[in-house]
Amino acid sequence: MKTNKKEILLIVSSFLVGGICMLILVRFTPLVEDIIGSKNGYVITKNDTQLYEKSSLAPSVEKVYDSVVVIQGYKDDDLVSNGTGFVYKVDEKYGYILTNEHIINGNKTVVIYTSEKEEEAEILGKDEYLDLAVLRVSKKNVKTVVDIGSSEDMKLGDVVFTIGSPIGYEYRGSVTSGILSGKDRMVSTSVKNSTNADWVMRVLQIDASINPGNSGGPLLNVNGEVIGICSLKLVDDNIEGMGFAIPIEYAMSHVESLEKGKKIKWPVLGIGIANLNETNKILKNGLNVNTKVKEGAVVLNIKDGSGAADSSLKPGDIIIEANNHKIKDTAHLRYELYQHQAGDTIEIKYLRDEKEHTTKIKLN
Repeated sequence: MKTNKKEILLIVSSFLVGGICMLILVRFTPLVEDIIGSKNGYVITKNDTQLYEKSSLAPSVEKVYDSVVVIQGYKDDDLVSNGTGFVYKVDEKYGYILTNEHIINGNKTVVIYTSEKEEEAEILGKDEYLDLAVLRVSKKNVKTVVDIGSSEDMKLGDVVFTIGSPIGYEYRGSVTSGILSGKDRMVSTSVKNSTNADWVMRVLQIDASINPGNSGGPLLNVNGEVIGICSLKLVDDNIEGMGFAIPIEYAMSHVESLEKGKKIKWPVLGIGIANLNETNKILKNGLNVNTKVKEGAVVLNIKDGSGAADSSLKPGDIIIEANNHKIKDTAHLRYELYQHQAGDTIEIKYLRDEKEHTTKIKLN
C-alpha cells in the first residue's frame, strides 16, 4: 500500500508538534516538575553524570545565609553567652536584628558578627516573657535582609531548615533541616534564674537539630522565608529531636514596640500566686491549702487598689479556670492573662473549702 506525500507530511508534522509540546510540558508544567524536581532544585554532577537534585535547599540557604548573624554576650570582658539572630529590616543608617532575649539578658556588651565583620550592637528593646530582643547595627555591615513568611500557611510535614551557630562562633553558619512536627504546642519555661515554670509559650515544634547557640536564629520554609525564631529544646535522656520556635507572626506583632524601647505592659490581676507544690512559699504566707487538689494557682495575697481587691477572691483560694480555660499552674495563669489587655474584664473560677466559685476581675 503506497503512502502519499500528504500522509508523510502529516506524520512528520505530528512528530514535530508532539515533540514541541513535550518540551513545553517538561519545562513549564507543575505536574512534571513534581515528578522530576521543583524549581528550587538544581543540577549536580556525580561521576560525570548530571543528576537533578529535587530536595536540595541550597538555593534557599544561599538566599538567606548572609542575613544570619552570630551574637555573643560579654560581662566584665568574659564571654557568657552565644546565640544567633537575623537581619529583618534596614533603614538609611541601620540594620535591625531579631533574636532571643535570654541570649543577651544581663550582658553589658553584645557583639554581632555579620559577614565576617565584628560590631558592638545596640540593644533597642527586649522582653523576657516574649523571649525576644531587637538589636541595631550599622547598615554598612549588613549584606542582605530576610524575607518574612507565614507559619500559619505551613502544614505538618512541611520541610523546614535553620541556620545558626551551634556551640558558638566556630560552627557559625551551620545549616540543619527537618520537618514541621507540630503547631500550637504549649511549652512551659522559666525566666531569668527561676527554678519554676513561670510562663507558657505557644510554639512550633520541629525535628531539625537545635543546639546551644542556635537560639534566636531563623526557622525557614523551603523558599527561604522566616516562619519562626528558634527558641528552645527539651533536654532529656529519653528525648531526641524536639526543638521549638516562636511563630514569626507573634514576634513581628511586638517588633515595633521593641524597636522603640517600649516596655511591654502585661496586664495583672493584682495578686501574689504560687504553685500547689510550693509548700514553703504557701506556709510563709500563713496559708494551708487542700492537698487533694492537683492543678491550679494558689492566691497568696491581694494588692490593695487592684482589680482583684474588688472581687470575691481571698488568700488561700485556688484558681482553676480563667475565661473557661483550665489553669494547671501559675505559668498557665500568666499565659491566659497575657492574651488580654489592661482594662479587660475576665472571669475567674476558684476553689474555696472544696467548693467552686466564680468572680469577675478587671485587669490593671
